[in-house]
Amino acid sequence: YDQVFAVFDAFRTEMAGIDRVIINAGMGKGQPLGTGYFYANRQTAETNFVAALAQTEAAMEIFRAQNSGHLVMISSISAMRGMKKNLTTYAATKAGVAMLAEGLQVELQNSPIKVTTIFPGFIRSEINEKVKNTPFLVDTETGCKALVKAIEKEPKNASVPGWPWGPLGFAMRHLPLKMVGKMM
Repeated sequence: YDQVFAVFDAFRTEMAGIDRVIINAGMGKGQPLGTGYFYANRQTAETNFVAALAQTEAAMEIFRAQNSGHLVMISSISAMRGMKKNLTTYAATKAGVAMLAEGLQVELQNSPIKVTTIFPGFIRSEINEKVKNTPFLVDTETGCKALVKAIEKEPKNASVPGWPWGPLGFAMRHLPLKMVGKMM
């Protein structure tokens, strides 16, 4: 983790400041809890949350010193509610990332430092290339263009792509867990 701080500081020095940091630490190696795969769940948690925390700390040190910047936290649509089986640890870590961002949004609401949380739905990438029956999957190019468009608007929160994930995210947050479990 020390390297994260050194690399961020080197970028800041080389570029005389940093305008935006996008934190996208993520892997989906998790397994159902209690099935003997603690190592996989721990690795997912360390990558998705602890590594994101280190990057957030490093970015915020720079942004606080500059009194400016845009922090973008890539969460997941799965962070909206608890998920089952292989998604349990992944979703929990992405919910943690979203709460880090929300805490900063509350703290920095009257500051020139902006914080955005992105909740991507299924965008084709190496993390999901072997997953079958992925609902509403968009190709990499479409997903990346939607991510860039959302990030450049600097909202507090955005589901990407907006359709169908905006309405589905709302539904996931408000429907009974039994229904959410059938959706995902």
